[in-house]
Amino acid sequence: MIPPRQIQLAQLKNQKFDLLVIGGGITGAGIALDAASRGLQVALLEKGDFASGTSSKSTKLIHGGLRYLKQLDFRVVQEVGQERAIVHRLAPHLVKPEKMLLPIFRGGSFGKVGTSFGLWLYDFLAGVKKEDKRRMLNRRQSLEIAPLLRNENLLGAGIYAEYRTDDARLTIEIIKSAIRYGTTCLNYVEVKDFVVENGQLVAAICMDVDAGNELRIAASTIVNAAGPWVDQLRGQAQSLSSKRLFLSKGAHIVVARERLPLQHATYFDVADGRMVFAIPRQRATYIGTTDTPFNGNPDEVFADINDVNYLLHAANAMFPSAKLTVSDVESTWAGLRPLIHEEGKSAGQMSRKDEIFVSEVGLISVAGGKLTGYRKMAKKLVDLVLKKQGQTPIVCLTKSIALTEAPFADMVEVLDFQLEIEARLQHLATASTTAIYLTENYGRAAENIVERAFAECELRDESLLLAELEHCLESELVMTPIDFFERRTGLLYFHIQRVRQHSAAVLTRFCDYFGWSPERLEKERAALELLIKKLTLVSV
Repeated sequence: MIPPRQIQLAQLKNQKFDLLVIGGGITGAGIALDAASRGLQVALLEKGDFASGTSSKSTKLIHGGLRYLKQLDFRVVQEVGQERAIVHRLAPHLVKPEKMLLPIFRGGSFGKVGTSFGLWLYDFLAGVKKEDKRRMLNRRQSLEIAPLLRNENLLGAGIYAEYRTDDARLTIEIIKSAIRYGTTCLNYVEVKDFVVENGQLVAAICMDVDAGNELRIAASTIVNAAGPWVDQLRGQAQSLSSKRLFLSKGAHIVVARERLPLQHATYFDVADGRMVFAIPRQRATYIGTTDTPFNGNPDEVFADINDVNYLLHAANAMFPSAKLTVSDVESTWAGLRPLIHEEGKSAGQMSRKDEIFVSEVGLISVAGGKLTGYRKMAKKLVDLVLKKQGQTPIVCLTKSIALTEAPFADMVEVLDFQLEIEARLQHLATASTTAIYLTENYGRAAENIVERAFAECELRDESLLLAELEHCLESELVMTPIDFFERRTGLLYFHIQRVRQHSAAVLTRFCDYFGWSPERLEKERAALELLIKKLTLVSV
């Protein structure tokens, strides 16, 4: 069980931590788990909800870095290929194999021979299993499995292995794993200032956003893993020197699966030289991403009509019979890549490698990197912390820590369990997709959610959703309806109609659980309605 918020707040006040991690995205979560599993007393703070920044706004792939082959960066391809296999093993229900189709066109970026060799090399470097190794298809075979593909100048395609995930769910599971190892993890606690004594950081001054109380949190080492906000915190700690971040916006759009009914995820190039994904996911298909410089407020990042039109144009150029329009877009999301600035390079050319900065006052900041490499980033940083603290090196354990309390052994177990859940939901019209959704989101906890829904009343869509909410209130540190609809369930992106249908019941349950005032309830309702408008491009 997750310790209640009040107990965790008391822990923040009453002890000095070996390590304070600022930032509740996947990087911060990975650092907290790694450090706690090696015996350090760790606290992790996030000013919003866990994964509310970049770590819920990616393309939701644990991928092997195919783009790095074009840059001849073989070491990165090998490393991230190995890492994705590890994360799949640690959470097979959440990090699932996904066959990716790479179409080849006459005059395009990829030739048949070059693609075949590149995918072979990719498989070799990434250590891909025999059954998942690349296959090359001719034109006829390509159109058989992907009839929506543009057939003009189509030469064939390659199929290779990737892994799909839910980035926010993965972050939450890592957070929960860190808590099992004794980490104090709190969302909605914002760092306002730092305390420096004798030239070194000794504490952070924070605000409990929910209650409005100020906290002083002492720590031997403070790590800044705040993603797009890294430079902001470096400035607060008088540590903003040397390299700076460059923020690049990546946007995605979601359409109903029947409007773009793909059998395989597809990775294709567009006219400006970028690569775009179109990925089927349960009842929807999503398309992304863009890569444009961002100079605005990192707390307010949304797709705009230019992003939507760019992605629609890209999709229609590759799948012309779909004839997608703005009216087909059910939802959107956009996030920021915190890249390390490189003079003279565009956003797409800048390296995705992570870097660590250590300031004179002792603030350790980490920036850059990719979702797939979170575990190796954490290991490198925790090794540095242990060295700075003069501790005897302790072997990193996260390669073998399952990211759930009741892990699956492999995909066979996942699929068998999924069928059991589907059988329990057999009288629901959406039994199959709901079983997939619940299993991918919650693993074996899906069984408890279904049982809770049956116990409450006759099983209906709303009772099932409220059973999910009860689970998230008790076990997943959820604080607001947006936390639940956006990051615990993903419904704001992939099934926004369910949000509209059941938001009143969910808001009522939050109000009852937390004892909100009528004013607070209205504030949360208005925030949810405003977010729905922004995600669906309704003018506000």
